[in-house]
Amino acid sequence: MGEHMIRAQLVQAASEDANPLFPNPWEILATTVGFAVLFFIVVKFVVPAFEKAYQDRTEAIEGGLSKAEEAQAEAEALKAEYERNLAEARQEASQLREEARAEGAQIVAEHKEKAAAEAARITEQAQQHIAAERASAEASLRHEVGTLATQLASRIVGEALEDDARSQRVVDRFLTELDAEAAEHGSDASPTGAAR
Repeated sequence: MGEHMIRAQLVQAASEDANPLFPNPWEILATTVGFAVLFFIVVKFVVPAFEKAYQDRTEAIEGGLSKAEEAQAEAEALKAEYERNLAEARQEASQLREEARAEGAQIVAEHKEKAAAEAARITEQAQQHIAAERASAEASLRHEVGTLATQLASRIVGEALEDDARSQRVVDRFLTELDAEAAEHGSDASPTGAAR
């Protein structure tokens, strides 16, 4: 117990001798060593960790910016390609429309030409048919007129015109005279019609 008291007295005497303006050298030494250890830890471990995190963050941001620029460039390239494809598609559609219009006009022209040819063919056939019918009617009419003329002439003359050659000559002469009279009356009628 005596030792303990001595120590307490020494500590008390040392504390009475201490000047409050000057710190205790042991405290300065302990503080300096603690600061040096803390500074070493900060410099050795904390600062590199912060620098690495800062560098990673910077690289991530720069990488993100470069990726964004690449994505923007790619988007612009895709947009340009889309616009080029759209222009090509519009041009192709316009060309197809023009081709279809030209083909439609050609088909219409071909159908008109075929219709005109068919109409001409039908008209020609009709004219040929009419000419044939007319010729047949004239022949039939000449035959009937000849027969009637022969019968009439034989009644007037009082003798039978049984000779075919003679009757044919009579009929032909009669028809020729009829044609001549019809031609005369036609020429007389036309100047009169013109005068009117």
